[in-house]
Amino acid sequence: MDDVATATPTQEASRETDTGPLFQSYRLGPFDLPHRVVMAPLTRSRARQPGNVPGSLAACYYAQRASAALIVSEATQVSMQGQGYAWTPGIHSREQVEAWRRITDAVHQTGGLMFCQLWHVGRISHPALQPDNMLPVAPSAIIPAGKAFIENERGEGTLVPFVRPRALDIEEMPYLVAQYVRAAKNAMAADFDGVEIHAANGYLLDQFIESGTNRRTDTYGGTVENRTRLLCEIVEALTPVWGPDRIGVRISPMGKLNDIHDDNPETTFGYVAERLSDYDLAYLHMVNPALEQMQNGKDPDPPALGMAKLVRKKFKGTLIVAGGFDAESGTRWLREGWADLIAYGRKFLANPDLPERLRLGAALNADDPGTYYGGGEKGYTDYPSLAQDRGEQPRPCVDQSWR
Repeated sequence: MDDVATATPTQEASRETDTGPLFQSYRLGPFDLPHRVVMAPLTRSRARQPGNVPGSLAACYYAQRASAALIVSEATQVSMQGQGYAWTPGIHSREQVEAWRRITDAVHQTGGLMFCQLWHVGRISHPALQPDNMLPVAPSAIIPAGKAFIENERGEGTLVPFVRPRALDIEEMPYLVAQYVRAAKNAMAADFDGVEIHAANGYLLDQFIESGTNRRTDTYGGTVENRTRLLCEIVEALTPVWGPDRIGVRISPMGKLNDIHDDNPETTFGYVAERLSDYDLAYLHMVNPALEQMQNGKDPDPPALGMAKLVRKKFKGTLIVAGGFDAESGTRWLREGWADLIAYGRKFLANPDLPERLRLGAALNADDPGTYYGGGEKGYTDYPSLAQDRGEQPRPCVDQSWR
């Protein structure tokens, strides 16, 4: 689960804010963005069952937020093996592709742009979520701390302890790459505008990258070059499908989610950023190393800010930074050159018209953590816009005759 997991409800007072850089246009690959406010990927666990298929409510939810410069979809599993949480959508079946096409159509009809985030959770799963109750897979058979979110026999979400994953055989690496290629082709068939490879937050590709979860002694372990090999193979395999200017990658240097760590993060992520520069990607999407501090209203500490500046220096293309931003801090990071685009998560969750609110300095709706994962319209598609606050009737969302 991404950017919503550590939320605290907040209410910001209406204020005058210098948001100039946030609302400058930007050229992203083949796209002309009207401003620099990106919607970060947000796991919501509302895919319909059976089949983990996104439904009509998802089309409404994303269409409401189409004023984002770019929407990055919720994390979307590339295969049944890639699933790690109950009720999350996939992009590996025909039914899923058809459903996503209706969602992208709704976003495009409202003038939006949307990339599909391709996701394999690796060890952050449970046999209850795996085909034939198999063990989750990982670079190394190291059990993570924490619990998995699964559906119990009563159809309810519940938390259960993680199990020890199975270490992948080297012969399986081409199969993993093939999962991403199939998902990328399916995303194209679903009329997404591009794809983002999820290599952050302690999931499979991050597990390979970071030394704390990768104890391999073959060509996929040991040196940082070897630990980055699988990510690079996936980027290279997806480039003929989409072209590099419609592919992004997400990383989380110094992140702690899902029991992840690296012995030398500056060396590791400096290399990752520099290596990814070789591919002329649409963007690199970094989870803010100072996320926790900024969420608590503090300035970034020197190590976190140093990491952000290191990635900025090493990656020569467009850099999106996500996590902990308000209008003022987002503006500062753009002005300082520490980012090119700013991604907002929880604020977009509760404010479908977030760009307008940031531009006007308007008050923000408070998000409701109790409705983050699972459920229906409540806390999903019922957050009001400024237009509704002014008494205007909401625009009809989408055709909900499909399920």
